Amino acid sequence: MEHILKTERLIIRKLNLDDTLFIVKLLNSPGWLRYIGDRGVRNLEDAKNYLQNGPLLSYEKYGFGLYLVELLESGNPIGMCGILKRDSLEYPDMGFAFLPEYMGKGYAYEAADAVIQYAGEQLRIKTLLAITLPENATSIKLLEKVGMKFESVVKSPDGKENLNLYKLELKTD
Repeated sequence: MEHILKTERLIIRKLNLDDTLFIVKLLNSPGWLRYIGDRGVRNLEDAKNYLQNGPLLSYEKYGFGLYLVELLESGNPIGMCGILKRDSLEYPDMGFAFLPEYMGKGYAYEAADAVIQYAGEQLRIKTLLAITLPENATSIKLLEKVGMKFESVVKSPDGKENLNLYKLELKTD
């Protein structure tokens, strides 16, 4: 599978329908369920629907989306990192999630930093946002480490939760 980005330790590529097993695992991991929410993905068919109606549709519609992050040496999938376009936000936003056993090793920072550069240099996105639950200290720390600044508190699209909104102006030259 052709990659979009390669870092020192990672390959970042578009998701495809061969990634269903990984999607089931990631979307049911404790961090995903706690901080992102239950997407009702319980089996391979659910994962296929998630991919078709989420990342794959986003690639087609916007030219970007969530990407699979895998280890360069082994090819093992460890997480997702990419760019979303939500109706509820003025600009595209970055999202990321990693399996618990790969957290705290710098992979999320490495992937997020590469995706931010890609957003500015290749996609010509001038303003990149990110949203997270106020209690998600790990994500907040990462967003600040990649240079994002807290903007405001916004309501989630369903109006049920307050989210911290972060913003970063990108260099597109």
